[in-house]
Amino acid sequence: MPAYAVYSLAALAEIAGCFAFWAWLKLDRPIWWLIPGVASLALFAWLLTLIDSEAAGRAYAAYGGVYIAASLLWLWLAEGIKPDRWDLTGMTVALVGSTIILAGPR
Repeated sequence: MPAYAVYSLAALAEIAGCFAFWAWLKLDRPIWWLIPGVASLALFAWLLTLIDSEAAGRAYAAYGGVYIAASLLWLWLAEGIKPDRWDLTGMTVALVGSTIILAGPR
């Protein structure tokens, strides 16, 4: 599976897991929301192990740009707040950085 596909699935799992904790603590959702939250965070961690990289830190660094993009998509679709031009500019810079990390000759 291509790296950006794995990163996209990992970002969805991480955001969903973190949101479950957020909802429990900030939105007064029941404690059982933590069960799918923990499962989602475990899935996130497992997905990152599928990245073909000789160094975990490099895989995590490249993931950062995808996470930023996914977080802004979550902001828009789940929270109803449209990202502004500064959000989109920052996302673009982060995705370019991720691509440099992933595609750089080694």
